[in-house]
Amino acid sequence: MVSKKPRIVIIGAGMAGLTAANKLYTSANSKQAFELSVVEGGSRIGGRISSSEFCGDRIETGATWIHGIEGSPVYKIAQETNSLHSDQPWECMDGIPEHPVTVAEGGHELNPSFVEPISKLFKNLMDFIQGNAIDSDGFATEILKHCARSCGPGNLSVGVGNWSRKSLQEAVFAMHESTQRTFTSADDLCTLDYNAEREYIMFPGEEITIARGYSSVIESLASVLPVGMIQLGRRVEKIEWQADGLDGIHMENGYCNNSRPVKLHFCDGSTMSADHVIVTVSLGVLKRGTSQDSGMFNPPLPSFKTGAISRLGYGVVNKVFLQLSQETTDFPFLQMVFHPQDSELRHPKIPHWIRRTSFLCPIYSNSRIVLSWFTGQEALELESLTEEEIVSGFSATVPNLLPSKPTHKSCNGTTEQPRKANK
Repeated sequence: MVSKKPRIVIIGAGMAGLTAANKLYTSANSKQAFELSVVEGGSRIGGRISSSEFCGDRIETGATWIHGIEGSPVYKIAQETNSLHSDQPWECMDGIPEHPVTVAEGGHELNPSFVEPISKLFKNLMDFIQGNAIDSDGFATEILKHCARSCGPGNLSVGVGNWSRKSLQEAVFAMHESTQRTFTSADDLCTLDYNAEREYIMFPGEEITIARGYSSVIESLASVLPVGMIQLGRRVEKIEWQADGLDGIHMENGYCNNSRPVKLHFCDGSTMSADHVIVTVSLGVLKRGTSQDSGMFNPPLPSFKTGAISRLGYGVVNKVFLQLSQETTDFPFLQMVFHPQDSELRHPKIPHWIRRTSFLCPIYSNSRIVLSWFTGQEALELESLTEEEIVSGFSATVPNLLPSKPTHKSCNGTTEQPRKANK
């Protein structure tokens, strides 16, 4: 009997799947030791990593940041492939925006001396939850200081426009909550597991975006794989595993037909056999695949795995890129403070789906392309809107916040739907 090499099939050609394929294929004697295939249900590689262009600038319609460069394998690949430099402008090429201008609904710019104590309080709250070191004054001391400021005359003793001092403080705090929702992809921060927050650790060092696009990392991982190893448009419908019962299978021409223990069933009716399968699909696909009426896994996964999959949460995050009109210059890093949706004081033309986003800013200094992030229900609603409805919503909102600026009507716009899993 001629022995067959074991066949390994990787399901998914995102970051995890391509990293696994890269490591296996480049390992010593891999070509002699096993066969390797990657099957991907979509029409491209990369999963939620997808770099694109908008009005001549490079943007990310999926994963955007390297959160800490010291020890990061993503940064190492980007560095080795000369992807950290580009003549073409790219999203957040100046790093994380600084020096925000905070404006409350109605066009009231807030003094940093009013905003910063609330920002510091929110940061200390999150640091406490995440188990990080807090400012030297101490967390409890900071709360007392903030309460004293809230009750005293301070820099804003009465309010501005139709805002009271208290409502402004609450709205600035809510603005930071919206930013945190974007970080976590949570529709409601109360749904987060704050014990697990303490387990999340970022790499140290600077946070950056990749000049030649996050997709350059994906392309580097895939570049070592031979043509044909990655098969696109092959969506797996069922994974069937039969570890026993292979004895006595019919032999033909020295080979054992159907002797591999795993069979993949694809949506087009075709199948593929394998000895080992590495599943790198998203949490959403796993949730659907382990539901009672799915049958994606046969036999079903053990309960400790399905239980873990069911308990993990994930959310929706969307990005909107808008091109401002030519007469618009020096658009600020705008932090937006809104009345609650149920407030009688809210401006009726500002759509509710904008009220829980926290900022609008150029993608780099002096760029006419501005960016805003949406999370949760607002992100889902955004997907149902037309481009014209999105542009109209921003065109009503920005002049309300920045009345001294020219009307910021967008001459072009695009929305993308990146998603990330909850921590």
